[in-house]
Amino acid sequence: MTGGRGEENGSKMRVIRVGTRKSQLARIQTDTVVAMLKTLHPGMQFEIIAMSTTGDKILDTALSKIGEKSLFTKELEYALEKNEVDLVVHSLKDVPTILPPGFTIGAICKRENPCDAVVFHPKFIGKTLETLPEKSAVGTSSLRRVAQLQRKFPHLEFKSIRGNLNTRLRKLDEQQDFSAIILAVAGLQRMGWQNRVGQILHPEECMYAVGQGALAVEVRAKDQDILELVSVLHDPETVLRCIAERAFLRHLEGGCSVPVAVHTIMSDGQLYLTGGVWSLDGSDSMQETMQATIQVPVQHEDGPEDDPQLVGITARNIPRGAQLAAENLGISLASLLLNKGAKNILDVARQLNDVH
Repeated sequence: MTGGRGEENGSKMRVIRVGTRKSQLARIQTDTVVAMLKTLHPGMQFEIIAMSTTGDKILDTALSKIGEKSLFTKELEYALEKNEVDLVVHSLKDVPTILPPGFTIGAICKRENPCDAVVFHPKFIGKTLETLPEKSAVGTSSLRRVAQLQRKFPHLEFKSIRGNLNTRLRKLDEQQDFSAIILAVAGLQRMGWQNRVGQILHPEECMYAVGQGALAVEVRAKDQDILELVSVLHDPETVLRCIAERAFLRHLEGGCSVPVAVHTIMSDGQLYLTGGVWSLDGSDSMQETMQATIQVPVQHEDGPEDDPQLVGITARNIPRGAQLAAENLGISLASLLLNKGAKNILDVARQLNDVH
C-alpha cells in the first residue's frame, strides 16, 4: 500500500483503509459497513486491516476487572492516530462515552434489535431461564445482565464466560459447564445464527447496554473528507436514541465496572428513555423513565463544518436542536436517579467489583 492510493486504469483512486478487530463478528460488521459505503461511493476502493485489541487478548479475566475503559477500541484508535487506517468500525456499546482527543464517531448505522438473547445447551432446547433446573449455570461476562437476572431467577447461577461468539458457543455446546449463555441478539443475527436464539429477553426482563445493537464508525475529527464520506451512514433515529443513552451513562459516570442499563423508544416525535442502576447482586436497584419531544428529521440538513461533538458523536446531517434535546434527556434522567441515591448504589457496586 503506497500512501493510501491505488492504481486503476492508469488513474489514481483513493484507497480508504478500514480498521477492525479480527473476530468473525467484527469482520462481518466491518464488511457490512464497507458494503454500504461502496454502494454510496462507487468510485472508492476500500482495504480492510484487522488487528487484535486488549479485550481480545485478555481472556482469563472478567471485562469489568481489567480496569481499562477502551478494551476493544484502544489499538484501533492507535492505528487511526498513526494514520495507518482512515476509519474504524466498532460495536457502539464498546465505545466509551468520552473519546480520546482528536477522534469522533462519524457515523452510527441503523440499529438492529438491541435486546439480549438466551442460547441454550442442546439438551435444554425448548427451555426458558425460568424452567431451567435448579442451580443451572448461565454464562455471561456482563455485570448488567447478572444484576438484572439474578434477582428474577434466583434458582440460577451466573458464571463468567469470555471469548468471541464462536468460542462462547463452542464452550456451551462441547462442555457441560453451562446450561445456557446470554448474548446480544444483534451479534447472533449478524453471524446468521438466529436459529440458536432460544429466548429473547425483553426490556421488562433485562434492559440492554448503552448503544447495544448499533455499529459506530470512528474517524479522526479533523478529517473532513472522511467525516463527509461516512456521515451518509447516520440513521437519525438511532443517533438520537444513542445520544440520549450515552449522555445518561456519561452523567452517571458508569462503565464496564457497574451495572447500568437502558431502554429507548422513539414514537410520534417523542423520545422515551428508561434507565436503571443496580447493585452487583441486583438486590438494590433504581430505575426511571423520562421523555422529550424530538422530531426526527426527514431529510438531511447540512450543518457547519466544525460541528461540535455530543457524547463523542458528530452528526452534521441531524438538526442540532434534536441532538441537544436527546443529550439533555439523558442528563436529566441521570440527574434524577443521582438525586434519588443512585450514586450510592453505583459506588458500592464499583467498590465490590474492585475487591472481588
